[in-house]
Amino acid sequence: MDTKAFKRTLNQSDKYHRKGFGHQEEVTGLLNSEYQSNLIQEIRQQNYTLQRGNVTIRLAESFGFCWGVERAVAMAYETRQHFPSERIWITNEIIHNPEVNERLRQMNVGFIPVEQGIKDFSIVEAGDVVILPAFGASVSEMQLLNDKGCTIVDTTCPWVAKVWNSVEKHKKRDYTSIIHGKYKHEETVATSSFAGKYLVVLNLEEAEYVSHYILNGGDKQEFLTKFAHAYSEGFDPDIDLEQIGIANQTTMLKSETESIGKLFEKTMLKKYGPTALNEHFMSFNTICDATQERQDAMFGLVDEPLDLMVVIGGYNSSNTTHLQEIAIEKNIPSYHIDCADRIKAGNTIEHKPLGQDLVLTENWLPEGEIVVGVTSGASTPDKAVEAVIEKIFAIKSATPALV
Repeated sequence: MDTKAFKRTLNQSDKYHRKGFGHQEEVTGLLNSEYQSNLIQEIRQQNYTLQRGNVTIRLAESFGFCWGVERAVAMAYETRQHFPSERIWITNEIIHNPEVNERLRQMNVGFIPVEQGIKDFSIVEAGDVVILPAFGASVSEMQLLNDKGCTIVDTTCPWVAKVWNSVEKHKKRDYTSIIHGKYKHEETVATSSFAGKYLVVLNLEEAEYVSHYILNGGDKQEFLTKFAHAYSEGFDPDIDLEQIGIANQTTMLKSETESIGKLFEKTMLKKYGPTALNEHFMSFNTICDATQERQDAMFGLVDEPLDLMVVIGGYNSSNTTHLQEIAIEKNIPSYHIDCADRIKAGNTIEHKPLGQDLVLTENWLPEGEIVVGVTSGASTPDKAVEAVIEKIFAIKSATPALV
């Protein structure tokens, strides 16, 4: 399929919208009242530090809602205002934040049901309004909705769309896109749908396996088994790794994406030599500024003396998980929670250790004076961060009525 031609056709349709509907002023006021926080603003103005009693809170200097997330949520709110009586659906979570998604449900926005990992679009009818979330939607989903005669509101983050443009360039030159990401993640599913040939690598370890195969060959069946579900139909590692381009899920760890890009550049340089490198390797900077800023701020925060770290964000949020990884690498006790309700009475917290299911930990806040680092993923509103901080203060000041 000519995905560029399809997107051009979609852009020309009067049923396709990538901008708001003129309700910015009303929506901005609503978003500010629901998601902004005076306390967080106060902490920002106090050099990202707040002390009450024997607790010092240290906020990362960049955290929470990014521009792309704010834009997507605002467009979803505007859509409801602009289409007050139409049926509105969204193809996935608008962002990876349970409170924001629940708020949309309260506004009578339906979420496409998923049965055994497959979305059921049969409930969508001609004339319905369908919102595409911040991390985008696959070409096949967009085509299906267009064919049904739906009104499409596309909130895809421009940084994600930038990656799509990169894989389109790979495809134009018949290069295989090597995508650093999680093959099941909605953004990577969307990105791979714009690619021709592709292979998704999760981390540097998988990239090194691919690099070794490029240089030395290997067991093709083992390769295909290892990357099952993570490559394009008909992918052949003996043929399709001769020309490669690098792309990424925008929420992956910046340093790892850069390392993977450098690894494959060196690999192709070693195999084909400097004069032929450009005939076998392509790379564009597609690391999201917001993701990078939050990771850089986290690295700065964990270099300070901290007793523990609280990371707030959806459990399926890739960028939040990577913030937690940074704390773990520094051996700082780290608690990943998706909302303040995870902090229970009696100094107990329900949290998600990296790569594990939810667990309950008692006495998670140490006695005496403590310094608590706090950050949040790009889909987490300031109000959620405020609620967590207030619960920490409440526990430490022995006022369980506030917990």
